[in-house]
Amino acid sequence: MSRILIIEDEEAIADLEKDYLELSGFEVEIEHGGEKGLYRSINEDFDLIILDLMLPEIDGFEICRKVREVKNIPVIMVSAKKEDIDKIRGLGLGADDYITKPFSPSELVARVKAHLDRYNRLVGSRPQNDIIEIRGIRIDKSARRVWVNGEEKTFTGKEFDLLTFLAENPNRVFRKDELFREIWDMESVGDIATVTVHIKKIREKIEFNTANPQYIETIWGVGYRFKM
Repeated sequence: MSRILIIEDEEAIADLEKDYLELSGFEVEIEHGGEKGLYRSINEDFDLIILDLMLPEIDGFEICRKVREVKNIPVIMVSAKKEDIDKIRGLGLGADDYITKPFSPSELVARVKAHLDRYNRLVGSRPQNDIIEIRGIRIDKSARRVWVNGEEKTFTGKEFDLLTFLAENPNRVFRKDELFREIWDMESVGDIATVTVHIKKIREKIEFNTANPQYIETIWGVGYRFKM
């Protein structure tokens, strides 16, 4: 049974999320404060975190950043703030998804299932010694580790998945909505920024010059491709 941590200071919302998730067969824990939520996120074994943005003590951005330093489990950020800059910042810090309040509890459950299903497939089905090597980039799919010119780089779960998918399909152009469906297992309506943010973060880690990328090329008006 997958174990989920909800970090949400509004008790009514947290209880509603918990009820729907438990009805779907998940084990759910709730924390209302940022400090305790962060402590449990890092020190206990959870399969997914639902993280409110506005929290007492420590906000969701900081919690997400610290969790990503040690874990790559799915993180779904929830917020009443609808500004694109907040969504982009959250995704840039490593959140896998961003849902704006108010939202349907059934939508939250669907997104939780999609993220867990994909994460479990990617982690559980990697063959031994499954290595991709392209022009100085070395990707170990079984260990989920990446080296660029011999230096190991740290990637979030979705950054790793996106880089690996592109590297496994070199010279093919993918639209942003195609990449979103492939990596996030959900329709991309309203979520194109998710792909853009993750491509930007990947480039910062693998490209010598992000203004003139040598690996992930932007095909204007279409999407992206990984150059051999």
